[in-house]
Amino acid sequence: MYDGAVTRAELDEWERELNGVVTRIHPLFYRTESKKHAEQYLRGLLAPLARKNGWTIAEYVGEPEPKALQRLLNLSPWDADALLAVNREYAMENLADPDGILVADPTGFAKKGTKSVGVQRQYSGTLGRIDNCQIATFLAYVTPHRDRVLIDHRLYLPEKSWMANPDRCAQAGVPPEITFQTRPQQVQDMIEATRAGGVPFAWFTADEEFGQNPGL
Repeated sequence: MYDGAVTRAELDEWERELNGVVTRIHPLFYRTESKKHAEQYLRGLLAPLARKNGWTIAEYVGEPEPKALQRLLNLSPWDADALLAVNREYAMENLADPDGILVADPTGFAKKGTKSVGVQRQYSGTLGRIDNCQIATFLAYVTPHRDRVLIDHRLYLPEKSWMANPDRCAQAGVPPEITFQTRPQQVQDMIEATRAGGVPFAWFTADEEFGQNPGL
């Protein structure tokens, strides 16, 4: 009787598929070390770890400490938008459906201190309260078979505490060409980018924060 265990053939197929994804993202990283650490970080994110942070991922992939992976995220030059495009392309090769649905939703990330980009005391539905956090707006793609994948995101930058303070933005590394956008405006931008990328979908949905916006 089949006990739900994964077979060796399935493991081999998953490894081949993951290697194919790694091959796609390698050109986005310029140094051999960065390519290696990008693959390590990806494998760590996919690993069955109870908690995922720099230390646990480094330990899982065989690094003595998390400095190399932290350097990849904080200092190594790579194009996050190009990586998003690769992700969207790969997702559409496997999940594209003319009856697909776009779903927008803001998500909060608890943060301590004042240095993280966009952080302030604000309401987070994820946390269920007003707290010190970042808010990002995400766009997901859902198929009629209930497959789902994130295909885009925008970090929300509060108007008064961040965008009205160019010195603070510069110190945090916010590009000078970034301007304030409401979350509905961010969603509209993501929908337009999705359409330009050839993603097929039948309709769009979101919670009341976006449903109350006539422009969107």
